[in-house]
Amino acid sequence: MFVFRRKDLPLDPVFPADLEKLGYFINDNDQIRKISDPEEGFQFKINKNDRWNELNREAMNSCIRTIVLSRLHSLGLLTLRLPLNAGPEEPHVPILVSSNLSSAKRVVVVFGEPCQDLGIWAYRTVGNEEIDEGSAVSFAKAVLRLDKESEHEEKQEQTDTALILANCGQLIWHCESRRAVTHPSWLALPREFAVDPPLRMTHRNKIPRNGDWQEHVECVFEEVLAARGRFLREDAKIDIIGLVEGGLGVVRYLASNWHDWSNYISAICLSNPLHCKHLDLSPIPTPSETGKDSSHQPSSSFTAFISSRCRAYVISEQPVDDPVTGSQLHGCNCYSSGEALNVECIMPSAWRSMLEWLEKCHADPTYGAIELVVGKDADEIGLATGGSEAANNP
Repeated sequence: MFVFRRKDLPLDPVFPADLEKLGYFINDNDQIRKISDPEEGFQFKINKNDRWNELNREAMNSCIRTIVLSRLHSLGLLTLRLPLNAGPEEPHVPILVSSNLSSAKRVVVVFGEPCQDLGIWAYRTVGNEEIDEGSAVSFAKAVLRLDKESEHEEKQEQTDTALILANCGQLIWHCESRRAVTHPSWLALPREFAVDPPLRMTHRNKIPRNGDWQEHVECVFEEVLAARGRFLREDAKIDIIGLVEGGLGVVRYLASNWHDWSNYISAICLSNPLHCKHLDLSPIPTPSETGKDSSHQPSSSFTAFISSRCRAYVISEQPVDDPVTGSQLHGCNCYSSGEALNVECIMPSAWRSMLEWLEKCHADPTYGAIELVVGKDADEIGLATGGSEAANNP
């Protein structure tokens, strides 16, 4: 039997978080490409050992995060720490808010995926397409009307719509670097040797009120969105985009607190919805819950709201906005995202359609979507296969 002494073990590899030193550059099309071969994108597999590949990818992701955050800050987005009483050296989660948050009549809030960094939709899209498209940069420009040609129109409309980018991913506090990181970034933190196990988490790595994505959703609602007169106008209306678990957290929170938020939420868009209509919208109370205040139980009005003022985008090869099955499961109309393979790529593919629909709902508070019955949904409710007439009139 062979036994390796500690001094004979391979040291943990180190890759600089510098685009040029990694051998890449940003071309005129906002794409990251190899310096040695401008036609090639990021190369993940550079070694037979997965540890080398993962650390190389984390170094590239760190470069992307720096670029994206710099661009978002240049658009006027500011960093806000949660919980609000946390200092810069204390455990906290950073979120991004636009500078016009306190004066805007409309606020768009995005709750992202737990596996993604702040301001990133999909590293895959950043690498294969454009940095702005794979991140929140293009989205933020559209929400804040910074992509308009008329400067007068920009300034006038920007005051009416604000943006909040929540952070459902970076919920682990790294004490040494004094920053919040995602679980993939935690696994890529430096170790003494390449074969060492990941760093062990303790209570010191927990962030108050942000222990997981559900707690983070609640923290954003209760510390930021509920602070009317401080962060938001008293009459501000809120549009919500929830991505995967981020959307599930929103649905669960609002289902239990709809009496507090029904006058403020305008509409909701979800990507790859995870909630179930019969469980998350209308759960059967347990014996211990029957004596509780009924105001904290999911209400039928929230179920009606989800049915008429919420829509979901799912994995589908069909063109964006085509009705697809899922309404009977999720309680809201479901549409194709135009993305056929990767859940994380739904947002880059469908955010323009999401914003268009949210703006339509905001402009008409009385608007209510007609329930669409498509394909298998028709079978579930005993109708003829092939959908209903409403499917042709979304």
